[in-house]
Amino acid sequence: MYKMTILGSGAAPGVPAVGSGWGNCDPSVAENRRTRTTSCLEYKNTRILIDTSPDLRQQLLASGVRNVDGIVYTHAHADHLHGIDELREINRAENRSLNFYATAETIATIRERFPYLIATPGHDNDVSCEPSLVANTIEYYRPFMLKDLKITPIRLLGHNMPTTGYVFNDGEIVYIADYRKIDEAAFNCITRPVKLLILPLTTPEGGCHHAGLDDILHDAERIAPQRVVINHMAVECDYREIDRLTPQNVTPAFDNMSIILDEEK
Repeated sequence: MYKMTILGSGAAPGVPAVGSGWGNCDPSVAENRRTRTTSCLEYKNTRILIDTSPDLRQQLLASGVRNVDGIVYTHAHADHLHGIDELREINRAENRSLNFYATAETIATIRERFPYLIATPGHDNDVSCEPSLVANTIEYYRPFMLKDLKITPIRLLGHNMPTTGYVFNDGEIVYIADYRKIDEAAFNCITRPVKLLILPLTTPEGGCHHAGLDDILHDAERIAPQRVVINHMAVECDYREIDRLTPQNVTPAFDNMSIILDEEK
């Protein structure tokens, strides 16, 4: 069984945003109040975070998550990374270091911005007084195991920094972060029927660094999952309007949304 929880469903400014308030979003609709994007995937005895948004503390408290087996990062933009310091509380809860997985470029950025978090290779910090994260370098299209979960990093194109998507268990779950286009080689990694596809929609019209609604629906049609969840929505994306514009198997995300799926037999 899989459980995917969308801990935060918003783009970089969140909703409401400090500058533009609610934008197109109806403030009376609870699903329109969005923290920045983090997700939590559980499979058998494995629980991972996908990114660590600046709102991670309140997201972990709201979801009751205190223990994870690792973190995978999609890229190093602040709205996907800068809650990383909150992982020290997970260090303390588990009394151990915590592994995170990212491309060499993303790890280099994390080391530059948050050097105090990184444990020396081969030496775990005393987690009662120091944060302790262990960096693991991943490569596109080279699968790795995180306990029970097979994870294949895929290349996403067109964002304003290199971005990684993830194919879990050969495609039963596919997670796409900020992108303009999915690298063609990525589709070859999806070899099982897709139960859940997560796609980001910052604005309905898209832009030079983000796919728009037509783009993500086209990609969803090609991948042909059982279910699609639209994530990473900014103030331009009213929950009910996006729901109205999308097919029946496509649903906009909201904070602390939980999706439970049976494993493919």
